[in-house]
Amino acid sequence: MRILVVGAGGVGDAIAKIAATRSFYEAVIVSDYDVSRAERTVAWIAERHGAEVAARFSAARIDASDPEGVAAVARENGATHVMNAVEPKFVPSVFAGALAAGADYLDMAMSLSEPHPTDPFRQPGVKLGDDQFEQAGDWEAAGRLALVGMGVEPGLSDVLARYAADHLFTEIDELGTRDGANLVVRNEAGEEIFAPSFSIWTTLEECLNPPVIWERDSGWTTTAPFSEPEVFDFPEGIGPVECVNVEHEEVLLMPRWLDAKRVTFKYGLGAEFIGILRTLRDLGLASTVPLRVRSAAGPVEVAPRDVVAAALPDPATLGPRMEGKTCAGVYVTGIGTDGTPRAVYLYHVADNADTMREFDSQCVVWQTALNPVIALELLATGVWSGAGVLGPEAFPADPFLELMARSAADGGYGQPWGLSEREPVSRS
Repeated sequence: MRILVVGAGGVGDAIAKIAATRSFYEAVIVSDYDVSRAERTVAWIAERHGAEVAARFSAARIDASDPEGVAAVARENGATHVMNAVEPKFVPSVFAGALAAGADYLDMAMSLSEPHPTDPFRQPGVKLGDDQFEQAGDWEAAGRLALVGMGVEPGLSDVLARYAADHLFTEIDELGTRDGANLVVRNEAGEEIFAPSFSIWTTLEECLNPPVIWERDSGWTTTAPFSEPEVFDFPEGIGPVECVNVEHEEVLLMPRWLDAKRVTFKYGLGAEFIGILRTLRDLGLASTVPLRVRSAAGPVEVAPRDVVAAALPDPATLGPRMEGKTCAGVYVTGIGTDGTPRAVYLYHVADNADTMREFDSQCVVWQTALNPVIALELLATGVWSGAGVLGPEAFPADPFLELMARSAADGGYGQPWGLSEREPVSRS
C-alpha cells in the first residue's frame, strides 16, 4: 500500500504521525499546496522515529483543486490509496483525481450539500455526499473503493453504530451521534479565548445549514439550525454539555446500511459559540461568495468565510494552549438482545495532554486522524474490502474496534473505545 495524503494541515499532519507508529504500508506521500508544511511533517517523523521509519515518508506539492494535478501526483508516486485531508470544498476534485489515477480513496468529510430549504421539516435538496454516491457506478466499474466519511464523526461514530446494530440491539429507535468536549484555549496571559478547535470554514458550513434528520416514515427532512437542544452527560469527566442539531454526514450515511427509526446528529457548541456563529451569519461573513474589496495591491475578490478563517488561529497550532478532553460517539436506544428497553452511549475520548505528548497534535484533529489510519490498515491487510462508494457502516465493526483496542497498549492508536449504559427511555 502506497498512501497519498492530500493536505498537511492539522489532520493530515496527524494522519502521517499516527501512521509512523504502524508498519502496514510501503510508503506515505504527504502533500500540500504549501510543500513546506508537508516537509515539516516528514521532518518531525524523522526526529521522533528515526531515519529508518522516515525513509517511508516523502513530501510533495499538490493542488487539491485540480483533479488532473491530483491524479498526476498520485501516478508519479505510485499511490494505491488517496487519503483526502483537505477541506470538504475540495472533495469533488480529489475524488475525481483518485479515480482517474486508478487509486482507492478515503475521506473524512463528504461532498457539500446545496442550500437547503429555510423552512423546517422540508425535504432537503442536494444532501451531503449525494454527488459522490451518484458516481458509485463509476467506482464499481473500475473495481475501486471510495470509503467516504471515515474520520471520527463521521467515521468512528458510524462504526460504533454498526457494532450496536450487530451485537447490542434487536430493534433501534434512534442512532444519535453526540459530540461534546470540555476544551479550553488560553492566551499567553492565561485568559480563555475564542479559538475553534477545528476548521472554522467547515464549522460554519455544517452549523449554519439547516440540519437534516432521518425518520423511517418520512425519510430525510430538514429542521432549524441549533434546534432540539438537550443536555447530554459525556463520560470520563467531561460532564453535561448542551447539544443541538447540526448538519452532519452520519444522518446521510447510517440509514443507507442500518435499520433504525430515527437518525440524528447533535453537537455540543455552547451558547457563546452559537451566538458567534449567528453573528457571522447575520453579518454575511459566513458566505462563500467572493466580494470585491480594497487592498494595498488594488481591488481583489475574496470570500468572507475565507477572511474569517484567516483571522482566527490555525486549529493545528492550538495544542500547546489547549486543555481538556473531547468525546465523540453514538447514543443508541431501542430493544436490547434480551428483549427489554436499552440505551447505551458508545464513545471515544481523547485527552489533549496525551495527544500533545505523544504526537504533538491537538486532540480534536488527532482524534479525527486516528480512524482513517485504522481503516487503511484493515484495507491493507484485506480484512476490509469492497468496490464502489461505501460508508463505514458497510463494513463489519468488530475488526476495527479490535484493532483499536489491541494497538492502544503500544501507543499507536491511543485510547480504546468505551461503552456507557444509560437509563432506557420510554418507547411512547
